[in-house]
Amino acid sequence: MQTDNQLKQLVKDKYSQIALQSTDDNKASCCGAGGCSTEVYNIMTDDYSELEGYNPDADLGLGCGLPTQFAKIKKGDVVVDLGSGAGNDCFIARKETGETGKVIGIDFTEAMVEKARANAEKLNFHNVEFRQGDIEKMPITSNVADVIVSNCVLNLVPNKDAVFKEIFRALKLGGHFSISDVVLVGQLPDALRKDAEMYAGCVAGAIQKETYLELINSNGFTNITIQKEKPIIIPDDILKNYLNDEQLTNFKQGSTGIFSITVYAEKPAAKTCCGPDCCN
Repeated sequence: MQTDNQLKQLVKDKYSQIALQSTDDNKASCCGAGGCSTEVYNIMTDDYSELEGYNPDADLGLGCGLPTQFAKIKKGDVVVDLGSGAGNDCFIARKETGETGKVIGIDFTEAMVEKARANAEKLNFHNVEFRQGDIEKMPITSNVADVIVSNCVLNLVPNKDAVFKEIFRALKLGGHFSISDVVLVGQLPDALRKDAEMYAGCVAGAIQKETYLELINSNGFTNITIQKEKPIIIPDDILKNYLNDEQLTNFKQGSTGIFSITVYAEKPAAKTCCGPDCCN
């Protein structure tokens, strides 16, 4: 069993490598983790190309949804993107929040932050900022964000409860998040669940959908809504690296499912008094 620090180092090493690869190499992989299937182009990524603000240089093909499409970003909002990569979701968020807003991207990997900053400079964006940091302890002050987005990142983090606590801290009262992530229904076979490369490939680090939603609820968020859900089908030529023929058949015929979900939730607004005793 790998420790949390070992898993974090694995992710940092893998995504440093991804930052230096070409976009085509990343998009031909599983969450950018390596060329892993001849059956698919990418098993998770949604198509960003029709969204306003999209910049191909910033799209490394690492996501599993389109959280910015559902994030209800308004002009002037402060938006924080967790695991911002080369800046793709930040630049789309910047289109929504406009010149009067601000977008802050946070990424664990120095090479990703450097790539995102270079992309922002090329686009001459002065209200998009990228910071290196661990989203379990964000380099951001409390109560600053109107909206938080994230795309296929929390599944890579060992302590997801800590991240949701940090999201709650960073959001303003009445703020909200829209997060795309990978979750499970049923138990993955041990070989898939334990493999470190599969962890960096976004699947083995996923937790049960029910547990994921309960973490959100237990951290004080309200109006929890699944905005989008889609199954992730792992091709046979990936599964055969981990499962024998009998295990493969049982896995495909069983009740286990791997899903991309986009989840919305709100930090409650401040309570207002409506009578003489309500603030006591």
